[in-house]
Amino acid sequence: MRILAIAACVGLLGAAAGTAAAFWRGPGAGNGAGAAGTTAAITLTAGSVSADLYPAGTAKVSTTANNTNGASVRIGSLALDTTRGTNGFTVDAAHSGCPVSTFGFTTQSNGGVGWTIPGNGSLAISMPDALAMAANAANACQGVIVTVYLKAQP
Repeated sequence: MRILAIAACVGLLGAAAGTAAAFWRGPGAGNGAGAAGTTAAITLTAGSVSADLYPAGTAKVSTTANNTNGASVRIGSLALDTTRGTNGFTVDAAHSGCPVSTFGFTTQSNGGVGWTIPGNGSLAISMPDALAMAANAANACQGVIVTVYLKAQP
C-alpha cells in the first residue's frame, strides 16, 4: 500500500511538472500599445546680475529654472534669448541712455555637464562671469540694472 501511494505521488508530480513545462513552452501571440506623454518646456526667470559690473569686467548671472513635469529634465546649456528685450537684454528706465550693445553674455554649460531640474521642482542656477561689459561703456551705464533673458538648450 505504501509503495502504491509513493508511486501515485511520483506520478502526480511528474504530471504537474509536465504541465508546467508545457505552460512555459507553449506558443503565444499578442499585441501591445503605449503612448509617450509630452514634456512641458522648462521656464526660466529673467537672469539677474548679482554683482557690480564695470567696464571691461564680468559679473555673475543668476536664474531659476522651473520644471512642471513629473520627471527630471536636463538642460545642456543656457544661452541668450535674443528674441526678448533688445537682443536679449533690457536696462532699467533710469539708464535708458545705456545701450544694450554694451553687454555680452557667454553661453553657459555648467562645465559641460548642464543642469538637471527635478520633477515638479525648481533649481537656482548661478553662472559666474557670464555677463560682460564693454571696455568703452558709456557713462550712462553707471549704476545700470541689466536684465538678461535666457533660453534653455538641450
